[in-house]
Amino acid sequence: MEFCEKCGKIMMVKKKHGGASVLECTKCGREKPMKKDDALIAGSLPSKKKEIVIMQKGDEAIDLPKTKIMCPKCEHPEAWWWMQQTRSADEPPTLFYRCTKCNYSWRSYG
Repeated sequence: MEFCEKCGKIMMVKKKHGGASVLECTKCGREKPMKKDDALIAGSLPSKKKEIVIMQKGDEAIDLPKTKIMCPKCEHPEAWWWMQQTRSADEPPTLFYRCTKCNYSWRSYG
């Protein structure tokens, strides 16, 4: 797990157009090249119809689950989602959404 040196937020794996993966800050967008020996946690959750991949290792892209929710910016009806514990452990996690059309991100406090 890597944290941004600029703002301290967690950095997520992002696949670039050339096929290489970089670490990108979830808050400020700062990028850091990934090393070949960087290890990532991999896992999946079973679903009724298909398997949803949470993370993968290496140069493969991350596939986040999608849900039907209206984007507040462009009103597109579909977005990727993920959960993150942003407050203390006795509080519910924060649910983040990113529009599949315009990439606008917003959150919902569970």
